[in-house]
Amino acid sequence: MLLVVRERLGQALFRRVAGPDGPAVRARIHHMPGPRWFGPDRPIRTVHADASMFIGGLSALLLQSLHPLAMAAVAGHSGYRGDPWGRLQRTSTFLAVTTYGTAADAQRAVDHVRGIHERIRGTTAGGVPYHAADPHLLGWVHAAETHSFLRAHERYGARPLDAADYDAYVADTARVAEALGAIDPPRDRRELSERLTAYRPELRATPEARSAARFLLFQPPLPLVVRPFYGVLAANAVALLPPWARGMLWLPRVPVVEDLAVRPTGQVLTRTIRWAMNPPRQPRPT
Repeated sequence: MLLVVRERLGQALFRRVAGPDGPAVRARIHHMPGPRWFGPDRPIRTVHADASMFIGGLSALLLQSLHPLAMAAVAGHSGYRGDPWGRLQRTSTFLAVTTYGTAADAQRAVDHVRGIHERIRGTTAGGVPYHAADPHLLGWVHAAETHSFLRAHERYGARPLDAADYDAYVADTARVAEALGAIDPPRDRRELSERLTAYRPELRATPEARSAARFLLFQPPLPLVVRPFYGVLAANAVALLPPWARGMLWLPRVPVVEDLAVRPTGQVLTRTIRWAMNPPRQPRPT
């Protein structure tokens, strides 16, 4: 009975993240022969395979929203409210292909995204033009994402890496960022921290950013029965944000509550996701 529950829960989670074609896409990504951008021993494979990505991904969206130009592009062109699961599935597939797929498939995925970015242009409510292919804007999106994934893995990963491997993870992600058009992305944690600090003067919580945060945290398109579990994920995603980012989004920190309740529940949640999505291998018939 427990194995059935585990299998069904894992399948439901995978469908949410990967979509109806997920099994076929996964098979192609992992079994297609050919050279890869990242070998099996690279830290990016460890981080991106872990259940902590559920928390890190949501935290990344909140942090990325604080750049007014990035948020304007998302609000005007991504359709995240009308099709949030589709957007999640496209993002997760891109991460999987570039992390685990063949070099040829990874390059095709990058070329596809670059083509989309090239077409996304507009003007903010304040009259400032934006272009999704702007290398400076791509640099912010990359830095915020990498910071969030790394912090989530440090806190909730099954096997946290050492300092050298986390530096190597940042270097791995830089390869994808450069392929997408970012210029001189960070190569280690020190550079990543410095890059986030350099963007600080450009950041603020626009009405669109706060609206996106409300949608992501309090209005997820989910059945009521699973919302408590999503609430745990959301609370831990907020807890990962830098204090200055939380302040901008009006998400105050309550240290005692976070230390005694939020973080432990986040660890339980990620262990449960990991348990569901990594069933024991069945022995081969003899």
